[in-house]
Amino acid sequence: MAALEARESELESFRGEARDWLAKNFPPSLKDVDVAMQVTGGWKPTGDAKLWAERMGAKGWGTPTWPKQYGGGGLSKEQARVLLQEMGRIGARSPIGGMGVMMFGPTLLEYGNEEQKSQHIPKIVTGEIRWCQGYSEPNAGSDLAALQTRAEDKGDHFLVNGQKIWTSGAQYADWCFCLVRTDKTRKHEGISFVLIDMRTPGIEVRLIKLISGNSPFCETFFTDVKVPKENLVGPLNGGWTIGKRLLQFERAGLGGGGGSQGRMEGRSLEQMAKDYVGTDERGRLADTDLRGRVTQHLMEARAFTLTLQRAQAESKSNQGPSAATSIMKNAGAKVAQDRAELTLEIMGHQGMGWEGDAFTPEEIVAARTWLGGKAVTIYGGSSEIQNNIIAKRILGLLDHQ
Repeated sequence: MAALEARESELESFRGEARDWLAKNFPPSLKDVDVAMQVTGGWKPTGDAKLWAERMGAKGWGTPTWPKQYGGGGLSKEQARVLLQEMGRIGARSPIGGMGVMMFGPTLLEYGNEEQKSQHIPKIVTGEIRWCQGYSEPNAGSDLAALQTRAEDKGDHFLVNGQKIWTSGAQYADWCFCLVRTDKTRKHEGISFVLIDMRTPGIEVRLIKLISGNSPFCETFFTDVKVPKENLVGPLNGGWTIGKRLLQFERAGLGGGGGSQGRMEGRSLEQMAKDYVGTDERGRLADTDLRGRVTQHLMEARAFTLTLQRAQAESKSNQGPSAATSIMKNAGAKVAQDRAELTLEIMGHQGMGWEGDAFTPEEIVAARTWLGGKAVTIYGGSSEIQNNIIAKRILGLLDHQ
């Protein structure tokens, strides 16, 4: 009992520290602004956004639980949760994000050697460099282990040739973490995990335009690209294990996004519905059917958020994501897509705007978000793949013979 009270007292002390620091360092102009998402999309932070990123990066609180020796916050999971609560209280979002934080950094901390961690982790912590992912290929999507991008041993370096597809943000990335084939005689056991400097000669990036009007994905071509041997992470031909672990971190991050879609431009979904559809004499949303569905969605979104928090609290401190991230990924995708559908229904014909003065920026964003969100059930491993993982790794069902 005394130990529990002492721990709670420590957390409350940290809460005060976090609250004071945020009050002094968070620019109020960035309330509810997702700076990290904008940076991932290619925007270079300026003004208050740049200042906020610099302060959070220097403090290490953009990666709060990462080791202090590499620039991270060095916080416990409980302290990180308190920090997140205090940031949410004032509408602050972490300006440090992207694939380096969500996927590659945690993987490198587990599998990288000291030189690799010292070289790359501090720059991820401060948001100095951006990463992209070289996994899928035109003929190796769901069956990722069928990849054919090869890395030939040339003594002091590998020579990489091949093509990757759906490489998110490759046009902005400084580095790429990439799965390559180093043994043609074996499938899963012939894959290695290498780091490629995107400024290396022989790399060509081509944009892929989506129905949402954006080009977040790219085709990436490697032609006689030299990769130093020291950029191999883990053992030669041991990349499949590392690659699977990274996907768990990715799905954990993607799953965590579904429950945060409750606001747009500072307005709740409920308030948006009242503004567009109107209210009855009691101040409730006038359309009773829509009111019921909005309420149901908000309940599901809140339940999902609480489930995430419980899963994080119950996980052992030295363990990262598990196969359960597949459940979270599927649930988060559903919550996000349901919100997008409801948003367009609420806006009516105003929610179908693509451009022009007849539509507000919020309405245009809603339409493009709805279209872009169709990919949520595909990237990071499709819903069908997640269902297979859930069946085999969690439920223990046998493979179909």
